[in-house]
Amino acid sequence: MKRYTTSICLLLMVMFTQCRKNEFLGKKPSSNLVVPTSLNDLQALLDNTNVMNFTGSLAHMSCDDYYVSDANFQAAPFATQRNSYIWAKDIYDGELAIRDWNDLYKGVFYANAVLDEIDRSYPNSSPQRNYVKGWALFCRAYSFYDLARNFCKAYHPNTAQDDLGIPLRLTSSIDYRLPRATLQETMDQILSDLNESESLLPPERPSTNLNRPSKIAVYALLARIYLDMGNYSLALQFAQRSLSLYSVLIDYKMVSKTATIPFTVTNEELIFNSTSIPVYAEFLSTSNLGSARINAALIQQYLPNDLRLPIYFGKLADNSYYRKRGYNGSSNYPFTGLATDELYLISAECLARTGEVTLAMNILNQLLVKRWDPAATSPLNAFTPLIAVDAQDALEKILTERRKELVFRGLRWTDLKRLNRDGSNLSLQRTVLGSTYTLLANDPKYVFPIPEDEISISGVIQNLR
Repeated sequence: MKRYTTSICLLLMVMFTQCRKNEFLGKKPSSNLVVPTSLNDLQALLDNTNVMNFTGSLAHMSCDDYYVSDANFQAAPFATQRNSYIWAKDIYDGELAIRDWNDLYKGVFYANAVLDEIDRSYPNSSPQRNYVKGWALFCRAYSFYDLARNFCKAYHPNTAQDDLGIPLRLTSSIDYRLPRATLQETMDQILSDLNESESLLPPERPSTNLNRPSKIAVYALLARIYLDMGNYSLALQFAQRSLSLYSVLIDYKMVSKTATIPFTVTNEELIFNSTSIPVYAEFLSTSNLGSARINAALIQQYLPNDLRLPIYFGKLADNSYYRKRGYNGSSNYPFTGLATDELYLISAECLARTGEVTLAMNILNQLLVKRWDPAATSPLNAFTPLIAVDAQDALEKILTERRKELVFRGLRWTDLKRLNRDGSNLSLQRTVLGSTYTLLANDPKYVFPIPEDEISISGVIQNLR
């Protein structure tokens, strides 16, 4: 009990110290803890982007979006980096305080603290109370979902009742042990949080504070989740619902091809902003200062008129490519949030999977024409809409464009899991220091292990690798 009491005190001290821009957080010098006293105070907790707007990094380090040289592999300072890259059975190798687990549950704690205080002190409906509650529910769902897609198997309705989920902490109290829920219970809780938040959040996209969710973001996240679950009809429904509220696509001819930071923090395609946790910079940095180089086979898929090549990537003297800084402005870490381009791709994929080939290709081409510059080659090369002979051909073309559009966005690992679940049989291979490492489709190593310090403290069941 003493350990848990100490933990919550430390968490609260950190929580309120990090929100210095709000006066209430620093004006009670005689108290070890500062207690929020208004809805503005609660909103300030959710506005802490250093807690509430992160996703994990292990999936990105493990995917095939990039490679590193042998020298940079050896120079990586953390065993977790090196072991994730080669899909080792024990990726942590004794390292503790793994942020993919700890930071996401810290976000859950913040959300729960807000929800507990709202239920306790603000039972009556008001616009601000509803907004703050909806925001907290969205954030809890966002964190739970990221934990589930990294530390659980790919969802399958026939096994989800038995597959392990995550511990579902639904209050800010931490002085109790909680077992892992089933994967079905986990997904049900995530969907429940999002359905409730949808009824509380505004329909408008924030013009500047894109760390804050809206109905548009709720629908976008539901579309992403249902796609991962293999429920294509609902994924399509929510993608189209989100796009019905906000469907802006940028014409890439208006974006600088030479800027090191091509996009601004208010990028018009953004719906909700998050980045990967700022750790493991050597493998994750979105600049030429990092050691990650883009998969050469992927680079070869971009045609000369495809503006995504010069806008997304910088070319080095050795003809390798690195990912430029953020889709969301100057962040040094990959953008992992929600944006309209992903929704066009979800819509197209789901339509192809349900046999609506013409509609699927029409939506895909609405996106691709915005990425094409006829003047990039001489003579001019006007955009020619892609066509498909059947549903399978459409699906293959859409998945190829999804790969090219959403590179370095934190989605590839989950895509590999869901596609292999459905029989795509995609395997990964890397050669490091003369040794070849292979990750076969549906390998248990697609599910990351629970950190050992969490196992020791809570006794939750470890994932088999």
